[in-house]
Amino acid sequence: MTIKQALNIAKQDLDSIDSKVLIRYILKKENSYLITNINDEISKKDEQELLRALEKIKNGYPLQYITHHQEFLGLDFEVNEDVLIPQPDTEVLVENAIKIILDKYSNKEVKILDLCTGSGAIAISLKKYLPNAKVYASDISKKAIDIAKINAEKNCVKINFINSNMFENIKEKFDIIVTNPPYIKTDEIEKLSRNVQAEPKLALDGGKDGLEFYKIIAKEVKKYLNEHGTLLMEIGFDQGKVVAELFENSKCIKDYANNDRVVIWNHSQEK
Repeated sequence: MTIKQALNIAKQDLDSIDSKVLIRYILKKENSYLITNINDEISKKDEQELLRALEKIKNGYPLQYITHHQEFLGLDFEVNEDVLIPQPDTEVLVENAIKIILDKYSNKEVKILDLCTGSGAIAISLKKYLPNAKVYASDISKKAIDIAKINAEKNCVKINFINSNMFENIKEKFDIIVTNPPYIKTDEIEKLSRNVQAEPKLALDGGKDGLEFYKIIAKEVKKYLNEHGTLLMEIGFDQGKVVAELFENSKCIKDYANNDRVVIWNHSQEK
């Protein structure tokens, strides 16, 4: 089987870009190699690995868990079955956090908590683009924290990691709290696409109404957010109104598909 034939086989289950991603991963080669050696034969071992990978993908297994790679805001993140795969929608959360921090704090040191950090994509991106920030990241999953630590090292940033069930082990106050908590209704998880169902349910299940973790945050956040501090939360596309109602005077930001995506609440707004 040649590289060209391998790409054509992969394209039966993946788009052109992802086909190249998979072949590059299996061959351990750069994209330029695929272009200049398109008619070269691949080894039987690599051919078998490709077919096994494609069989997994056909059964709903995410490509990112095979390659252990996902790009987020131009940075490279390692992912596996212990963490959610960072998605472009979450970039809206990070972009709004960066804008608020630059507007409110300029070049001053700002203290940030990323609650439910998972792979660490949010916390690491914030630290990478705001090097003066002091960033903490927490998660209930020790396995997720381990992956996030690998990603912090890979992206050459220092993050203070805390293994914590929501605010349970958080001892300090912060200027900014960001979070992408589980927000899928329990009964809706089995209706999701198979590749999403392959992701950790711990990071998906938001309880019966999908609001379990937002309710915890609404009850506890004032203890951990400095006066005039800001809370930013990613939400499901249909949760803008219900989540905003939990946080008086909050506002909802839409993503690039014009869906509700981020709810922002300022501590100083509360009466």
